[in-house]
Amino acid sequence: MRKGDVTRARILDEAARQVAARGLTAASLGDVAVAVGLSKSGLFKHFDSKEAMQLAVVEQVQQRFTDFIWTPTLDLPHGRPRLEAVFDRWLDWSESEWSEHGCPIVSLSVELDDQPGPLRDQLQKGMLQWRRTLVREFMAMRYPPLSEPEAQSGYFQMKSFVLGHSEARRLMGDPDARRSARAAFHALLDRAEKGAA
Repeated sequence: MRKGDVTRARILDEAARQVAARGLTAASLGDVAVAVGLSKSGLFKHFDSKEAMQLAVVEQVQQRFTDFIWTPTLDLPHGRPRLEAVFDRWLDWSESEWSEHGCPIVSLSVELDDQPGPLRDQLQKGMLQWRRTLVREFMAMRYPPLSEPEAQSGYFQMKSFVLGHSEARRLMGDPDARRSARAAFHALLDRAEKGAA
């Protein structure tokens, strides 16, 4: 990797950390530059504008999410085995990858949900693709496949358990949050296998 690419990656990692902690608009170019040992003008050698850096952060966080959660499950069978692995890695994502500040995608979705524009469009595009991917996995849980509405309901509940786990663990300090989330998810999978997600 070239030196410029390494520096760009460091900028994006630091910007993502600040986004998770403070939000996208509050992550300042000056603070990012100082954290990676650059001047503000040095930062602009890698990004044309703050908006360009913000878009790159959204894209990088989404790619990191995919690499961490989805890619390691690709060798598993479709359906329940893959969904179980995805769910555990999704919990790991907030517990270990973003233990200090929580998931930046959650932060971005709260901040951008009513802010039309390219940042929201990019975030929504990635989240829609994620939903479609997991809906297909729910449909593959049994034969005949779950209907699309049943599979969408399964995805909705799965994501709700992930968000509930994060709130219980981070805000409420519940040491049992992971066990509760996994129990709820496995009960959902049991129902889905019977065609009752």
